[in-house]
Amino acid sequence: MHVDGQCHCGKVAFEAEVDPEAVSVCHCTDCQTLTGSPFRVTAICTKADVRLTRGSPKIYGKRGDNGRMRFQHFCADCGSPLFTSGEGDQADDWGIRWGSIRQRDALRPVRQIWCRSAAVWIDAVPLLPGRPED
Repeated sequence: MHVDGQCHCGKVAFEAEVDPEAVSVCHCTDCQTLTGSPFRVTAICTKADVRLTRGSPKIYGKRGDNGRMRFQHFCADCGSPLFTSGEGDQADDWGIRWGSIRQRDALRPVRQIWCRSAAVWIDAVPLLPGRPED
């Protein structure tokens, strides 16, 4: 599936090819901290699947609990998360952050990882009262 997207301020934009069946939810504590949210959604792809069309993201690296280095690609101006990538034999292991994709409504997660770190109240979210706008 062809997608495009950008950061919140629009200074970094991209196009990509993603498999709609390769979208996952991650509940790890790094994703929680980086997003300020209980989980992060990512469309898995390869480096060759992504093409920057405007700007260039800043990159921050951190070794995760599993021992693997993950590079976080984000807009240096607005801070929007855009991509993740690995190193060494996982350098081609990329992911696009779901919130940066314009066609995100067509990308429904098909799996969850790091469920042991999931917020204990996550299953109650659909039961909370809600409003269509605020």
